[in-house]
Formats: sequence, structure tokens, C-alpha cells
Amino acid sequence: MENSSSQNGRGLTNAVDETLVSHGLLNPNQLRVVETEALVDTGAVKMVLPMTIVQELGLRIRGQQTAQYADGREEEIGLTEALIIEIQERETIEAALVTGNEVLIGQTVLKTLDLLVDCKNQCLIPNPKHPNYPVFRI
Repeated sequence: MENSSSQNGRGLTNAVDETLVSHGLLNPNQLRVVETEALVDTGAVKMVLPMTIVQELGLRIRGQQTAQYADGREEEIGLTEALIIEIQERETIEAALVTGNEVLIGQTVLKTLDLLVDCKNQCLIPNPKHPNYPVFRI
């Protein structure tokens, strides 16, 4: 069963821009960051971004990936270069699939950030075993 909940104020940052800023090759004022609402979908594996957000962040489409939708149909869609995803002061770096008109947070982001879906309250919560920081399973 798929669980989803709306989350406010997700920070998305162009990872290439951040690297350039850290090396002094880009003015920090030119760092492309988007604050957006996102839908958490435990049935989605990867993060999904609409093309409008991809363009706003200036992300390059690195290639194509076969995606399967909940209704079973498959489609070749774009896969971005890396972006930084910040949720609840935890961050990760990941490529995103490009389709649709809303931001979807999938399983890989949830697992990497060690966040759980609280269906009753329709929000994300830190894993109670690690409330102050994410722990990665290897």
C-alpha cells in the first residue's frame, strides 16, 4: 500500500552550483535553490521533479530512465544530475526523475535521511531510534 503525505518547505539545491561556490568559482548569490512543497510517496522509489523545478534549479538531464507508474504503464523519462535535498535539517544528494507537475519524495530519500512516514499526522518524523541524526545501513 502506498502512503503519501504533504511536506512543506523542502530545500532543493543544485549540487554542481554548491561545489562551484565552495571552490570560489561561483558567486554564492548565484547558487540555485528552490523551496517547495513535496508529496511523500512510499510507493515511489526515486525522487521525482517536474520540468519547471528542474529548469529553475538549472539541472542538466544526464540521461533517460524507464519508469513504471502505479497503473503499470512504462515510459522513458529524464534523469537529472545530482541535487541536494534537505528535509528537517537532514540532507542527501541524489539524481531525480523528471515527470509530472509535483515534487515526489520517494523511498531512497526517506531511507537515506532516516525519516519515517507518520500516516496519522500526515508528516515525516525522524526514526525514533536515531532522532538527532540519520544512521545509514550498510
